[in-house]
Amino acid sequence: MEDYGRFLALLASTLLVGFLSVILSLVWVFHYREGLSWDGSLGEFNWHPVLIITGFVFIQGIAIIVYRLPWTWKCSKLLMKFIHAGLNTIAMILAIVSMVAVFEFHNAKNIPNMYSLHSWIGLAAVIFYSLQLFLGFAVFLLPFAPVHLRVALMPIHVYSGLTIFATVIATALMGITEKLIFALKNPAYSASPPEATLVNCLGILLVIFGSLILWMASRPHWKRPPAENAKILRPIAATPEGTEVESTMTNSNADKSDLRSNTEAARKQNIKFDEAGQRSTM
Repeated sequence: MEDYGRFLALLASTLLVGFLSVILSLVWVFHYREGLSWDGSLGEFNWHPVLIITGFVFIQGIAIIVYRLPWTWKCSKLLMKFIHAGLNTIAMILAIVSMVAVFEFHNAKNIPNMYSLHSWIGLAAVIFYSLQLFLGFAVFLLPFAPVHLRVALMPIHVYSGLTIFATVIATALMGITEKLIFALKNPAYSASPPEATLVNCLGILLVIFGSLILWMASRPHWKRPPAENAKILRPIAATPEGTEVESTMTNSNADKSDLRSNTEAARKQNIKFDEAGQRSTM
């Protein structure tokens, strides 16, 4: 890996900032707010910032860069797909639970739902994240999608994932600011009490964490290297002599299971050509 030392330094910094963000969210709700509970009180609402920061920000961020950890490159691509999907699934579950906590708290206190920009963008982020996870599972994890579809959708999958992650960071910043404005009365938020200072620092950590994740995910020289090129020979049925076309695919477009399945399909097709009297050299 190019700049291996720099990558490790950035990774350590990212993990440190992420852990500090989670810890500060817990300090906020336990020291300055009402702790955590599930009884319709403010303690139930407090699950929302804790789970969003833990799951939707920290765990999702780790899921984004898990392919770039160099010590995982010796693992199979399929295993890394399961790890990537598993981390994203955990993040999605925590995000949904945090949404349930907010709605239950609002309903218990007769507070209107879905009226703020924070709630609109937040719900949209959860919905699109769930769709992203479902489509990623169907196209990239299950072995049924054709290779050309995976190749076509991969740039969209990457771009939408990074966009959702950046949107989550922005929505979290809106949410914690909104909470301080509503909750701090005496002294007010404008007076910069200790709670406001702590939460502002939490917001700065979230921005730093998001920036580090996006930087690491966008460096091409830190991308998981492709496996050795695999060649697949495909007969063209239109040619009378079973002419072969050589197709080269790398692990960046298809994993080993894709290559095996395509090779097996080509072998079976060639058998059919042989039976029909059309010779093939496969």
